[in-house]
Amino acid sequence: MVSKVNTIAPVGFDGILIEVESDTSRSLPCLQIIGLGNKAVEEAKDRVKSAISNSMLDFPKKRITVNLAPAELPKDGAHYDLAIALSILCVSGQIRQEELGNSIFAGELGLNGELRPIKGAINIAESAKKLKFDSVYLPSSNVDQASLVDDIEIYGIDSLKQLFLHIKREVRLSPYRESPTQGQPPLVKRMAFPILDDINGQAQAKRALIIAAAGHHNILMSGPPGSGKTMLAKVLKNLLPELTDREKIEATKIHSISGKVAGEIVEERPFRSPHSTSSSISIIGGGNIPKPGEISLAHTGVLFLDELPEYSRSVIEALRQPLEDKKIDLSRARAQATYPANFMLVATKNPCPCGYYGDNSKECNCTQSQIINYQKKISGPIMDRIDLVINVCKVPSKDILSNESLTNRQHKKASEDINNAIEIQRNRYKNCLKYNSCLTNNDIKNAIPLSADAKIMLVNAIEKLSLSMRSYFKIIKIARTIADLDGRSDITTSDIAEALQYRQIST
Repeated sequence: MVSKVNTIAPVGFDGILIEVESDTSRSLPCLQIIGLGNKAVEEAKDRVKSAISNSMLDFPKKRITVNLAPAELPKDGAHYDLAIALSILCVSGQIRQEELGNSIFAGELGLNGELRPIKGAINIAESAKKLKFDSVYLPSSNVDQASLVDDIEIYGIDSLKQLFLHIKREVRLSPYRESPTQGQPPLVKRMAFPILDDINGQAQAKRALIIAAAGHHNILMSGPPGSGKTMLAKVLKNLLPELTDREKIEATKIHSISGKVAGEIVEERPFRSPHSTSSSISIIGGGNIPKPGEISLAHTGVLFLDELPEYSRSVIEALRQPLEDKKIDLSRARAQATYPANFMLVATKNPCPCGYYGDNSKECNCTQSQIINYQKKISGPIMDRIDLVINVCKVPSKDILSNESLTNRQHKKASEDINNAIEIQRNRYKNCLKYNSCLTNNDIKNAIPLSADAKIMLVNAIEKLSLSMRSYFKIIKIARTIADLDGRSDITTSDIAEALQYRQIST
């Protein structure tokens, strides 16, 4: 007799069905696990044996062969423990095959039989739903996270013994019905980050931030040290709207796969700020078995790169694909994976190595060649993929301690305008959560008509400024966002003119 228990292997952003098969034979007692498992899977032999014995169940004194199929897929992680234990109990006759039902089982076993949290629980639940399974059994600490997936029963298990009694109908467990966050008022957005009213002056930079937040546009701020670029970038955290249910699932999946969260739910938009000395693998992702990097952890949120030219050229150039396709493809010798990377890039830079080129208050001591080489660290193709480029000047000392922005009205008004603009976009694009910045060229032609005057103005600007076709479409996207902020359906020449202000500097 061969038993079979189903589990899921989180692979990339999806999951693959794994059939855990067990067979016994009359020979010297031993447990052998085959199926291309790594060290964690190999060590499951001792964990499973102790967990079964300490749960007052019988571990068969036979030769047991456990196969993780498909055999050619590399297996990684300890979440196979529960399925392996159930397969052994099934092949030894303590559980009948039909008692397992159409279910998925995943969890790491302790030596005493308790279940410990695993990575990728929401990934497992979502894959089980796609594969038409009825229920998923997970460690109790992972249930809140997995419950974000609708239309599938999620059971929280504390121990192997508890699950055994449930299967034998001696103890009945109820599926998890409601997340603690459901049915409650939304969380108040915490203000650990600054808000618009904390910044005096910088009217153009604030306007650019509002446009970026409303249309999910990338933005680069250039200016001397102390001009407030970093503080302006952090303001964006509090300007963005709350995560939608779908975005919450995607953000939680990425953080769960990477091990950043165990059973928690990602409630706020990510704000990732890797240091300039971070390795390319930590930012882009990778490894022998590809794992998400910072650009994927910033999915649905913000990737903040402070002093962009200080990052290695390989890291900067690797941003080309995710900025264009909103995803990252990782290919390694052992595996390939694709992770979403739909983030807002917020970057800052100094105009030169010392930072004071063009500053009126302090003289720049860099040579012309140093300035040119420094600015060349950001290539033209990368600059072409950044929607908004602005200069940030120092605020006059007499305005720094001004009390003009202490009422918090500016931030409140901007947040309302951003939420209204995003709602307009969702209605326009049939609730598919597509922002203006995510539109393809065909989408622009179909969904964003231009008036004759706007077309003439845009064509003349493209010819005089020698902008690329990518810039042509980006200007239209920015103009569409500006019109959405004002609640207008048509794009006027003033919208095009304002959008052009944020492209001229990049040339």
